[in-house]
Amino acid sequence: MKLLVTIPVYNEEKALPVSIPTLHAFLSEQMAEYDWMIEIADNASIDRTPEVSRELAARYDRVRYLRLEQKGRGRALKKSWTESDADIVSYMDVDLSTNLDSFPPMVHALAHEDYDIGTGSRLMKGANTERSVKREFISRSYNLMVKAMFFTRFSDAQCGFKAVTRRVVDVLIPHVEDNVWFFDSELLIIGEKSGYRIYDVPVKWIEDLDTRVKIVKTAIDDIKGLLRVRGNFWSGRYKGLKK
Repeated sequence: MKLLVTIPVYNEEKALPVSIPTLHAFLSEQMAEYDWMIEIADNASIDRTPEVSRELAARYDRVRYLRLEQKGRGRALKKSWTESDADIVSYMDVDLSTNLDSFPPMVHALAHEDYDIGTGSRLMKGANTERSVKREFISRSYNLMVKAMFFTRFSDAQCGFKAVTRRVVDVLIPHVEDNVWFFDSELLIIGEKSGYRIYDVPVKWIEDLDTRVKIVKTAIDDIKGLLRVRGNFWSGRYKGLKK
């Protein structure tokens, strides 16, 4: 079974030489049953990220580099996932802020337990997170808003640690409109409400103090995204996506 691990990056010349060898070693040891590949999806970096990525791809087998000329994590994931032939595609943040021990059970659930989407959770029982009070408050408030608007069961819409099956890529991803940070929430909401099974796995997570996320702007964009998706459900746009 083919497995793709996408690492979306923007100006990460310092993080890549640390994270890619770590991830490569982990997958070699813990995911040997899969025909796995790491893809660095560079969305318009203006530092040495392209050079560093190409050096890593030349040095390590099963590492490749994808360049996009527009920014946006969602955009990078769409291109990486839809152009892949992998049975399961996934992504995680370049800083590996989510402990990798949660990755094998998440992929196993999709490969062997009939789940369609796997997502890390920093909020469910068993999770262990280290982040600022501000980030914690914003995250919990946002996820309560998601539940209030859509009556969803998944616990954490925003964790940068997800995997989906080929069916999800083919059927759902073309209907995810956001190309930036709301991509995750939109995918989970449409997926769950369309009958796709979501595997929620508690994770150990440490906040990246060098994050590229502008928290306030992202929160406002997320609220706009929630309103747009709710409007799409009311208009019946997602009716044909039922599993």
